[in-house]
Amino acid sequence: MTKKDPKKQPVEEGFRGLGGLLGGLGGLLEKLGELAEKGEELRKSGVLESQDGNVKGVYGFSIKVGMGEDGLKVEPFGNVRRDEETGKTVVDEIREPMVDIFEEKDHVLVVAEMPGIDHADVKLELQDDVLTIAAEHGAKKYHKEVLLPAAFPPEKMSYTCHSGILEIKFTQG
Repeated sequence: MTKKDPKKQPVEEGFRGLGGLLGGLGGLLEKLGELAEKGEELRKSGVLESQDGNVKGVYGFSIKVGMGEDGLKVEPFGNVRRDEETGKTVVDEIREPMVDIFEEKDHVLVVAEMPGIDHADVKLELQDDVLTIAAEHGAKKYHKEVLLPAAFPPEKMSYTCHSGILEIKFTQG
């Protein structure tokens, strides 16, 4: 008998909401064409719940279509992923937050959406141009590694977190 990892629970085929995800792919492809023309962003997210209500998954993605060199960028978030060994879909205990990076003239701003998290719950690590975001409050756990557009020393980093919106500012110069 194998011991189950409590942090990972398999998602059963009877999950509600999966049909909506698959059914929306046609509309998504149409939207992508519109985005490519306008250079905009598309976000979609949803919640999957097992029939007994014990397993809950949050999934989503952001598609950003830029002009020229920026091209198409798809960024997933949530806690639903495919297990590389078994090929099954699993729900992790730790969610990957939605993150946006804004490059301004005098600073870089990283914004992460982590509902249920406040300033005291946040732990940040900076190693050259890689920012690791971790946060935990009760059952809500988040983790994400973000590649920054440049390396920054830790003293150039400041952050605030209000109502689940984490803003991390890196001053340049």
